Amino acid sequence: MTSPVRVDRGQDRGDPGIDPRYAASVPGDPVADDAGRSLRVLLVAEGTYPYHTGGVSLWCDQIIRGMPQNSFTVVALTVDGTEPSAWPAPDNLARVVNLPMWAVLPWPARSPGPPRSLVEAHENFLRALMRPPRPDPDQDRQLAETFLIMARTIFDHAETDDVRAAFISNQGLDRMMRAWREAGGDDQADAAGQGGTLTLYDAFTAADLMEHALRPLTRPPIDADVCHLAMCGPCVLVGLTSKWAYGTPLVMSEHGVYLRERYMESLREPHPSAGQLLMLRFCRALTVAAYQAVDVLAPHSQYNRRWQLYGGADPARIRTMYNGINPADYPLAQGEPDVPTIVFIGRIDPLKDLHTLIRAFALVRREVPEARLRMFGPVPRENKTYHASCVALVEELGLTGAAVFEGRVPRQVDAYQAGHLTALTSTSEGFPYTVVESMSMGRPQVCTNVGGVSEAVGEGGILVPPGDHSAVAEACVRLLRDPGLRQRLGAAARARVLEKFTLSQWNDGYRRMYDDLVPDQPSDTRRIAGRERAAIP
Repeated sequence: MTSPVRVDRGQDRGDPGIDPRYAASVPGDPVADDAGRSLRVLLVAEGTYPYHTGGVSLWCDQIIRGMPQNSFTVVALTVDGTEPSAWPAPDNLARVVNLPMWAVLPWPARSPGPPRSLVEAHENFLRALMRPPRPDPDQDRQLAETFLIMARTIFDHAETDDVRAAFISNQGLDRMMRAWREAGGDDQADAAGQGGTLTLYDAFTAADLMEHALRPLTRPPIDADVCHLAMCGPCVLVGLTSKWAYGTPLVMSEHGVYLRERYMESLREPHPSAGQLLMLRFCRALTVAAYQAVDVLAPHSQYNRRWQLYGGADPARIRTMYNGINPADYPLAQGEPDVPTIVFIGRIDPLKDLHTLIRAFALVRREVPEARLRMFGPVPRENKTYHASCVALVEELGLTGAAVFEGRVPRQVDAYQAGHLTALTSTSEGFPYTVVESMSMGRPQVCTNVGGVSEAVGEGGILVPPGDHSAVAEACVRLLRDPGLRQRLGAAARARVLEKFTLSQWNDGYRRMYDDLVPDQPSDTRRIAGRERAAIP
């Protein structure tokens, strides 16, 4: 007998339901590995697998399929729970828990207000939050501690009390504004060139955003042998509930750098409000708490590792894990297109900074008039405005017909084959799959030097500063005009992938990591011991 893949929409603390969109089945028992063990793995991601394509989703799929001996439960943090599935379910995917962060959920008032312990924890956290961040390990530890105490208190009271009221009730807003005034928040914000006065609107907006971000703490904890977090942020809270309830060890692989990307978002605001400043500090609190709470940090690059150290992570708990691919899936490309062509592959997203790529291509066309730019990738529904701005820029620069958006390509290898080189002009990256896949096919790279990109590219391409469209154009023209250089860089790219970034190396590394974290003892014994270990956050 087989059982259907189950999807819990995370609406309440009841039993999970079955989502008819998932027709795949899972075996009753996972296949044991060579050591005779099979693990129950909880895999948590935000806005990606199994509802969207992209690098993080591919990574999730690789982990599940690469460990058929293990049974996986996936928790997907989504917008409203209506997202359609984009991935077929592997045989060992036992359940998908859809946890909508912005759906309208029933919040019955189980008590007249939040318990006193939560009020105190919230007040202590707000006081810690109001202190201007500085490079002080003691301050980070205190901030992490107050965040974890508040989070644990929310978790403990979620079944019996209206924990939301601690944030968005009149009393909760009063606590926030009082803590802001007592800390001299107006003066701090003005000195930083931000915000100024914390208005009631700012306070409510920040409190509401915090409440939504903390919603995973109010959902049922999931019993698992190990929890693997695909990223930092609210995903971590899912893992913490399992750690507190069952002693589940936590691994966090950070795709991109959560805190850095929040900083970058704030820089795009010409005049950030006081409420936005508070949310930025909240994200820092969540990050430093995550770095201290997880058992193993598995960043995808040394660049990410440095940010984790900056956030107070213990270097003894960090293991850098580069993403890997199967080179047989991305064989050496045969020949080149007839027309000089630059290819981009990825989602259409502000972080990919396609404006810089399009502006660079306008300069390329001055030197190589017959050149083309082909951009492959989906447009997430939240990025439709950005996509429209890219199309408008193409038209404004007179590139219509030469620079084209071609949507999602059924086979990525066809996209890489379609270009003389692959370009990536992101402002933030972790360790991008598209770079490694293209390198495997022997295509030279033109990439901005962000995140772990330089660690991927090595001698396989040309690195340029982010946001510098002139430098991007110069590198592209150089490669388009020099077949010998393309061949040398492409060969170096392929060799680098075979040496460092294969899927077998990657999968073996995670397998060993899980084995190190999970003791070889009966699950019931582990859970009892876990509850004792997790008594204090």
